[in-house]
Amino acid sequence: MSGDRSVTVFGGTGFLGRRIVRHLRDRGFAARIASRHPDRARAAFANESNVQSVRADIHDDASVADAMTGSHGVVNAVSLYVERGVETFHAVHVEAAARLARLARERGVERLLHVSGIGADPRSRSAYIRSRGEGEAAVRAAFPRAIILRPAVMFGPDDAFLTTILNVLRRLPAYPLFGRGRTRLQPAYVEDVAEAAARILERAEAPGTTFECGGPRVYSYAELLRSIAREAGLRPVLVPMPFAVWHVLASAAEFLSRPPLARNQVELMEIDSVASPGAPGLRELGVAPHTVEQVTREIVGAR
Repeated sequence: MSGDRSVTVFGGTGFLGRRIVRHLRDRGFAARIASRHPDRARAAFANESNVQSVRADIHDDASVADAMTGSHGVVNAVSLYVERGVETFHAVHVEAAARLARLARERGVERLLHVSGIGADPRSRSAYIRSRGEGEAAVRAAFPRAIILRPAVMFGPDDAFLTTILNVLRRLPAYPLFGRGRTRLQPAYVEDVAEAAARILERAEAPGTTFECGGPRVYSYAELLRSIAREAGLRPVLVPMPFAVWHVLASAAEFLSRPPLARNQVELMEIDSVASPGAPGLRELGVAPHTVEQVTREIVGAR
């Protein structure tokens, strides 16, 4: 794999990462998926051309450097939602992100796209949100020309957001709100964010630009739930629940092998997830954003 149409994607088996790979492939790029489990990537992209899978550990200099050899572009779409042992938010979002950026610069990579998130803040009391902000700063220090991509909360057919909401709405007579449901959200369709990533790599955006990708509408959390329920033909009773209770539930859930709720998810629901006024985003990249209602109808219709 070589030339200016080659991109290595770290985190290419994740919810967003695997879609970035597909959008890159559809735009004629040769995509290399770098992960600790290359067999999973090969299974996900079996019989698809222009997609290669290699083993890489983001905590190891040599394997990271090998994975990006010959690449014109690199995408860091690695994320961590629950800390386990040495896999901490700081280790993944800061230390590993800085390592990847430094090695990309040293290997002569032309374009680096670092995926973060709206609301990333190095001053936050939340370890997750703080690590995202610190990670952006570390990437900028190591690779000043890097492009930062900050998605809002993302949704899609196999997500842990929209599909979870639909399942709970169907099963429970009352839906527990985060707080009083006033947090403002601007959900983005994951395929739109993936297309934005591919276009950033294709268009040679101005070095150091930060894109904030939110959907076409801003909702309060309660408004969003009502809109999703309406598309599914449901009429839920929304019940406020204090954030303190959610934190206790999330702390207990994290002891499970596959926790349905994590503390960082609760922390993210305590702050607005809305694109900054004037920040470039989907529309500036020529991506017409899908609405939550459109995708909800597709999911409901497919069942």
